[in-house]
Amino acid sequence: MEILWTIIVGFIVGVIAKFLHPGRENMGFIVTTLLGIAGSFLAGYIGQALGWYHAGQGAGFIGSIVGAFILLLIYGFVKGKAAS
Repeated sequence: MEILWTIIVGFIVGVIAKFLHPGRENMGFIVTTLLGIAGSFLAGYIGQALGWYHAGQGAGFIGSIVGAFILLLIYGFVKGKAAS
């Protein structure tokens, strides 16, 4: 059940991050979900490195959105460099 919940929250986080990011990304359902899950992991890792979270503690919902947004910015930068 925890994996299913992670997928659902990951999708919601990915959709919100894509909504906040300017521009258009042609990502499907699976990539959007993976973006949200990866954003949550990134936020948890950065939060632990900065001392905001303890080991084993996941990032919050807002932190996950910020992490996914950061990944979207990186994706846009890499995609823009590859196109030129």
